[in-house]
Amino acid sequence: MKRQIIWLVAAIPIVAWGAQKSADQEFFKHAAEGGIAEVEAGNLAQSKGNSEAVKEFGSMMVKDHTDANAKLKSIAAGENVDLPSSSSAMQMASKAKLEVLTGDTFDKAYIKNQVTAHERTVSLFKKEIAQGTDPQAKAFAKETLPTLQAHLRKIRDIAAQAGVQTK
Repeated sequence: MKRQIIWLVAAIPIVAWGAQKSADQEFFKHAAEGGIAEVEAGNLAQSKGNSEAVKEFGSMMVKDHTDANAKLKSIAAGENVDLPSSSSAMQMASKAKLEVLTGDTFDKAYIKNQVTAHERTVSLFKKEIAQGTDPQAKAFAKETLPTLQAHLRKIRDIAAQAGVQTK
C-alpha cells in the first residue's frame, strides 16, 4: 500500500505536466484553425465584399493571418507539434454559409462572423498568455495579441458604420 501511494505521488507531476502540455497543444491547434479560417474568409471578403471597407478588411486578414500562420507553423515545427491543415468543422460551416451570400447580405454576415471570430481568438490568446506553460506559444500569443485586438477594434468600427448589430 505504501509503495502504491509513493508511486501515485511521484506520478502526479508527470500527469500535471502532460495536462499543461496538452493545453498548449490545444492553443496551437485552435490558433492554427483560426488562422486558416481567417485567410479563407478574407479571400472571400476580397472577392465577394460589397463595400470597400469589407474588401479592405478581408485583404488585411489575408496578409496578417498568413504572416501569423507562418510564424505559428515555424514554432510548432521546432517543437514537434502537428498543426491542422484546415479550419475546424464549425469554421468550415461558417465559410460555406458565406459562400452562398452576395452583396450587402454577404457584408453583414461577414462582419458578424469576424466580430465573433476575433472575440474568440482574443480570448484564446489571453488564456495562453495567462495559463500556458510553453514559452514559445506564450511568446507567440503575446506578440500576436495586439494585432488581433486591433482587428477586433477595426471590425467593430466597420460594424458600427454599417449599422450591423453584433450582439
